[in-house]
Amino acid sequence: MLKRFWGHLQTITLHKWRVMKLCFRVGLYKQGLLHDLSKYHPIEFVPGVRYFQGNRSPIDKEKEVKGYSMGWLHHKGHNPHHWEYWLDVTKEGGIKGMPMPKKYIAEMFCDRVAASMTYMKENYTDHSALDYFENGRSHCIMHPQTEATLESWLVFLSENGLDKTVKLIKTELRA
Repeated sequence: MLKRFWGHLQTITLHKWRVMKLCFRVGLYKQGLLHDLSKYHPIEFVPGVRYFQGNRSPIDKEKEVKGYSMGWLHHKGHNPHHWEYWLDVTKEGGIKGMPMPKKYIAEMFCDRVAASMTYMKENYTDHSALDYFENGRSHCIMHPQTEATLESWLVFLSENGLDKTVKLIKTELRA
C-alpha cells in the first residue's frame, strides 16, 4: 500500500508539474497553478492509491472493478478543462456538449500531452496525444467546435512538434 501511495503521489505530481509548465508556456499561468488540485482531495486521492498501476490512470482500473469511479465523477465536475464538464441535457432529453472557452481547450491540450508523457514514459512521441484522442473519439460528446480546435492542435503537434504547437496556441489565445 505504501508503494502505491508514493507511486500515485509521484505520478499525479509529475503530471501536474508537466501540465503547469505547458500552461505557462502558452500563457495560462493561473490555470497552470490550479490544474488538477482536486486530485489531492481524498475522494480522488484514496481510490487513486487503491487502483494505482503506474502505466495508466487508476480511474480506468476503478471503473473496470466497480463499473464507475467516484473520483472521476468528482474530478470532471471540478475541472473545466475536461469536455465532460461541459455536458448538458437538451430539451429533448439528450446530452449535448457545450462549447468550451478556448483557454480550457488549451488546458485540455496541455493535460493530454502531459498525461501521454507521464504514462507512456520513453514511448511518448508527438503523435501520442493524437492517437489517444482518436482512440476515444467514438464515445466523446464534445461540441463540434471544441473537438475541431483540439484535433487541429493535436494534428499540428504530431506534424510540427511541441515548440511550434505551443507558439500556435499562444497566438490563438491572444486573438
